[in-house]
Amino acid sequence: MGDPECQPIVMRMDFDLYDYLVASVDGTLSSLPPASWKLQSAVCVVLASNGYPNSYSKDDEITGFDSISNGAIVFHAGTKKSGEKILSNGGRVLGVTALGDSLESAITNAYAAIEKITGSQKYNRTDIGKKGLSYL
Repeated sequence: MGDPECQPIVMRMDFDLYDYLVASVDGTLSSLPPASWKLQSAVCVVLASNGYPNSYSKDDEITGFDSISNGAIVFHAGTKKSGEKILSNGGRVLGVTALGDSLESAITNAYAAIEKITGSQKYNRTDIGKKGLSYL
């Protein structure tokens, strides 16, 4: 699994992963309770630089992080900080991940968060999670 596949899993964790990693190293994992999970769906939509995976620009300022709500988290991948600005610095720039009480609401929440992020070169697919809806 890569970042976009792991980020929804991390969002659904209802336990402290650090405790389980330390216990695994220490050989005391069996002393911990079973891991618990949020009973919600999670979706990650990658914001990429326009042109990715081929030629794409860098140093595009990205804003709007402060206006994101609805439980969405933005995971940085291809970004860098320059002074107080966040700039694109790669093809896969951000992983916008959101929870919802259903798959449909998680999809809606992720795309609502994406709408608040600005950058002149941002690109994202619009079909993420839709295939899963057909199985419900």
